[in-house]
Amino acid sequence: MHQTIDLEALCAERGLRITEQRRVIAQVLSASEDHPDVEMLHKRASDIDPKISIATVYRTVRLFEEAGILDRHDFGDGRARYEAAPEAHHDHLIDVETGKVVEFVDPELEALQRQIAEKLGYRLVDHRMELYGVRLDREG
Repeated sequence: MHQTIDLEALCAERGLRITEQRRVIAQVLSASEDHPDVEMLHKRASDIDPKISIATVYRTVRLFEEAGILDRHDFGDGRARYEAAPEAHHDHLIDVETGKVVEFVDPELEALQRQIAEKLGYRLVDHRMELYGVRLDREG
């Protein structure tokens, strides 16, 4: 389900100054098919540019998050993890044994969430859903 998002282009659209180190971090995030934390991002970015410090990665993800081009997730493992803010909404299922994150979209679930909000007297403007599970073939 992974879709490549050009974070560098989004930075330009939002008027963010793009330094060479930010460009490297944006490219690493755009190419990531997982949901890396800051340490993983730093390792991948410093493989490309060894001068990138972990502090630079922290500052850059905070800047990207504030600009709305990066989504921060807390999947319960104590580490903030990141992905390029998708154009199309999706939810997450987290394997609690391996930490693997599975992205999914379910139109029936989306409709039900809107109905619940309306029943409670609200118009749904956004939501985030995270399911946690263990693989069925591992039980027993």
